[in-house]
Amino acid sequence: MKRSYYIVGLIMLTFFVISLLTNITGPLVPDIIRGFGGLTLVQAGLLPFTFFIAYGIVSIPAGILLEKYKEKKIMVTAFAVAFAGSLLLACWPNYGTALCSLFLIGGGMAMLQVVINPLLRTAGGEEHYAFNSVLAQLIFGLASFASPKLYSWLVARLQEPSPGAGWLQTLQHMVPASLPWVSLYWLFVVVCLLMMLILAASRFPKVVLKSDEVAGSVRTHLALFKRPVVQAYFFGIFAYVGTEQSLNNWMSQFLFTYHHIDPQTVGADTVANFWGMMTAGGILGLVLLKFVDSRKVLISFTALAMVSYAMALYGSATVARMAFPAVGFFASVMYPVIFSLALNSIDEHHGSFAGILITGIIGGALLPLFVGWLGDLAGLKAGMAVLFVTMSYIGGIGIWARPIIVNKTIELFKPSEV
Repeated sequence: MKRSYYIVGLIMLTFFVISLLTNITGPLVPDIIRGFGGLTLVQAGLLPFTFFIAYGIVSIPAGILLEKYKEKKIMVTAFAVAFAGSLLLACWPNYGTALCSLFLIGGGMAMLQVVINPLLRTAGGEEHYAFNSVLAQLIFGLASFASPKLYSWLVARLQEPSPGAGWLQTLQHMVPASLPWVSLYWLFVVVCLLMMLILAASRFPKVVLKSDEVAGSVRTHLALFKRPVVQAYFFGIFAYVGTEQSLNNWMSQFLFTYHHIDPQTVGADTVANFWGMMTAGGILGLVLLKFVDSRKVLISFTALAMVSYAMALYGSATVARMAFPAVGFFASVMYPVIFSLALNSIDEHHGSFAGILITGIIGGALLPLFVGWLGDLAGLKAGMAVLFVTMSYIGGIGIWARPIIVNKTIELFKPSEV
């Protein structure tokens, strides 16, 4: 299809909302552990597990349904599912409903990811896909930076005797005094409803995907997954999302456990800075990808992320508060570069391949749970050290990747013609 800036803009807004709903769980973990009666690390780890396991269940069926019902209906349905999940937790806040709620929200987000990733490649132009993907990651990071700030501000205001604004007073009466963070899910109810209305009122131009960009049958998916290159990139997405969400979910708890840092203020602020620095790194990545091969960018950024992570785990409280956000800065290009290298490494069935890649987001379910399990056995620091393995795999992608289409770069010094 012809490049559509409207579709690209709508996709960027969707990325913002996905991030807002996805990455708030991490800053909430210490509050959830205490608020729900002192959960173990494994029980706390089941919360992101239920969210991201939905990706493994929903992604491929959503890709198949997309061919029949098209982008607009799938996106509206996705936000309706997330609306139901947010409303469930807002109305009945307890550990059981939290698990159900996060599964529903995760399912809605999986449906959105299946739609918007191949759509971005098509609507923005495949030669600009690496650039647009990093731009989307930048938007994603902005929302992730804002959500912990919103959490800290909202909780502080609701704990005041008289919060001021009328809507804050209403929220104060709607949520339990011991669980002020539940107010965020009332806001998510409103956000999902607004997105449903925006999408319903929007006029989608006809999107004609090429035959290789349409999600195929189950047989097509199984045939693709037998290919080593598909498996390798699947585990690349698995490793990245597992790493990102382990950091997001355990960072504040790590700072509280080892450095006695208040999770509602400084802990949440550190998580926000992690995402804020990811946004800043995304800006640098946008520039670098116009001049440097994406594989070289991936290798160098991953190496620097690993150095920063070592400082965060084994340094002082002050060092950890600076080093964790630095990891976010260098992790900023990982997901979009892996995804673009993957889709540009095969010449057919991109729609089905995208569904398989999105399924790899279950890494965000399994790895944080594994970190929590190991943390209960040997300490959270030992559990979080597992991420050195996943980051090593991510860096290795830059070494072995052989894309058919490389990211378009600008040559600063063109060789002179003879």
